[in-house]
Amino acid sequence: MLSTIKQILQKLSPICPKKFSSSSVSLGDGVTKVSFKDGVRTITLSGPSRNALSLKMMRELTNNIIEDENNVALRVIVLKAEGPLFSAGHNLKELTSDTDKETHRAVFKEASKLMMSILQSPVPVIASVHGLAAAAGCQLVAGCDIAICSEKAFFSTPGAQVGIFCSTPGVALVRTIPAKVAADMLFTGDSISAHQALQYGLVSRVVSEDKLDEEVSKVTTSIISKSRAVISLGKKFLYSQIQKDVYSAYRLGENVMTSNISMADAQEGISSFLQKKKPVWKHTSD
Repeated sequence: MLSTIKQILQKLSPICPKKFSSSSVSLGDGVTKVSFKDGVRTITLSGPSRNALSLKMMRELTNNIIEDENNVALRVIVLKAEGPLFSAGHNLKELTSDTDKETHRAVFKEASKLMMSILQSPVPVIASVHGLAAAAGCQLVAGCDIAICSEKAFFSTPGAQVGIFCSTPGVALVRTIPAKVAADMLFTGDSISAHQALQYGLVSRVVSEDKLDEEVSKVTTSIISKSRAVISLGKKFLYSQIQKDVYSAYRLGENVMTSNISMADAQEGISSFLQKKKPVWKHTSD
């Protein structure tokens, strides 16, 4: 039986690949914009060509996600986009015969790094989606912990239509929605609506376009009201147990919850509930 949070995290850590090194946040002349307010880091896709996930865009997104990720002031990350759509996917100009195989490989490797940076982030990452999210753009939505979209949003993986099967987008998609729905999207390239995406589990909530920012704010406010350390532990466990059989998942869950109870924030939460007062979190795993 694991007895401390440190031991729990050591047990969970081999499940995910090693973290990528951090670099500075791009604030001005890049293809993303970053702001921070009240614990929320908002990263806005602001690139030419329909917010295409170019190498530059993906590197900036990854760096912006992992920047200072262990600072307790950071509580939630929101990914959103400027313009009429979320993202049309990879920049196809980087995938023509005018570029070499190593460039092609770098594009898909960078996409995988981006997805893993979301998975490994100690805080929830929320996609705020309007308009089209296609191919790698759909992959980005599927890879986020929570996705909130406007009722006019739609999603597709149309790569096969231009001779490129959406293999890496399919990794995230088939782990998020039913396999047969994912196969339909991948083989036909047909899009699904916002409400279909909600039905299948690709997104968490659907609201009118004018309420999108308000709904995202409601969710971030709710998350921020909790202990960062507890949310972080929960995120690690949530994705770790998925890879296990049911018996092993329950055994791991027992260990995680037992250690969770020993945290100062857990005892603060229990005590505050019993005393009918608001908890004061430390946001550490002590």
